[in-house]
Amino acid sequence: MRDPRRHHDLIAWQRAVDLVKAAYEITKTLPDSERFGLVSQMRRAAVSIPSNIAEGAARHSSKEFLQGLYIARGSLAEIETQFVLCRELGFVKDVAAPDQLISELFSILSGLIRSLQARGK
Repeated sequence: MRDPRRHHDLIAWQRAVDLVKAAYEITKTLPDSERFGLVSQMRRAAVSIPSNIAEGAARHSSKEFLQGLYIARGSLAEIETQFVLCRELGFVKDVAAPDQLISELFSILSGLIRSLQARGK
């Protein structure tokens, strides 16, 4: 029987959890006026990434796993945009750590997607 928690072993899931922590740390510093704007949006997008990786990994087919990875990659693009907005709006000066995590995650997710697509052919 397949381990239903195999997502814990995925580097993508582990890095996504790190990104959630970074997003929460940064959003703590945003102005109170953004609590229902960027703060809420960023936290939701960040949490969505490891959640969709986990959900996809727990499914029974590669096709469903791929779908979860695509959704996670979309949420990753969303939070990348939100970090850019925070920087452009002057809310944060340095987002180098999340930027690095985001780049790494894009690469990891793209590799996983390519691997699953190759298996499906």
